[in-house]
Amino acid sequence: MSVSENQYIHPDHIARINIAVNFINNHLDEPLSLERVAEVASYSPFHFHRLFKEVIHETLNVYIIRKRIEKAASVLMRRKEVSITDLYLKYGFNSNSSFTRAFKKYYGLSPTAFRNKVPDQFSKISKTESKNGQITVEFEKDICNINNHKIWNEMNANIEIKEMPVLHVACISHIGHLYLDSTYEKLLKWARAKGLLDQPEVKMLTIYHDSFKVTAPDKVRMSACIAVEEPIRSEGEIDAAKIEKGKFIVGHFEVAGEDLGKTWSSLFIWMNKNGYKTTERNCFEIYRNDYRTHPDRKFILDMYIPID
Repeated sequence: MSVSENQYIHPDHIARINIAVNFINNHLDEPLSLERVAEVASYSPFHFHRLFKEVIHETLNVYIIRKRIEKAASVLMRRKEVSITDLYLKYGFNSNSSFTRAFKKYYGLSPTAFRNKVPDQFSKISKTESKNGQITVEFEKDICNINNHKIWNEMNANIEIKEMPVLHVACISHIGHLYLDSTYEKLLKWARAKGLLDQPEVKMLTIYHDSFKVTAPDKVRMSACIAVEEPIRSEGEIDAAKIEKGKFIVGHFEVAGEDLGKTWSSLFIWMNKNGYKTTERNCFEIYRNDYRTHPDRKFILDMYIPID
């Protein structure tokens, strides 16, 4: 469900809830009371609690717990040296048992079992829900066949390490893997009115604030973006943001929409094979074409993974 699909909610309300969401995601290891987060969004606690659920489709408390558990899962996958005790203390759980109960609710496994079951750094996670509501987690090798040397070599030829300058963007927040096109249509309507589509080279991009490895597809938060030469002022649903300068793995691809996930997996495999480590900064894609005009409806795009 796209945040932008809440047509009955005033854009200013959505913008202020987005401010709160960004604040939460950047302060998961701190106390996050209703009063504190509501103040960030300039609402009374009563009105904020109601609006947050209308926009995000989760209560504030459920959202905070889920994001903390997903953050912990990400650490369990990537950093073997971090203890489970350190994790539950960092993310505000009173005990190992309360942390384990919350973790099992989302992944069907204890934190220890989750860490032990991840076969290696190339794995992916699939979460499914049975009829009785029990969450099960499947660990699989990435779909792409890294033993196919022809495909592997072709992919290697399209990957480079780049230092990127700051990139300013105007964006609209979007929740879930479906209907991103409709969010882009709204962004393009705004950009067209501002004359931004008259630039010689228009850059459209998607920023991923969550990872599909730990977040359910219908909960993944993204930003549909257009690059701007100068920082803009936020207005309504249109938010001003920037991608900080830094080093990135950049993969250049021409790929069908249904293969985007496999391609991302391939790029992460390349990263691990070559000894790089990703950072807490967000991954993103820059599109070089409108896939709807491609004869095979393929995306021509660059994928960016931030590295140390």
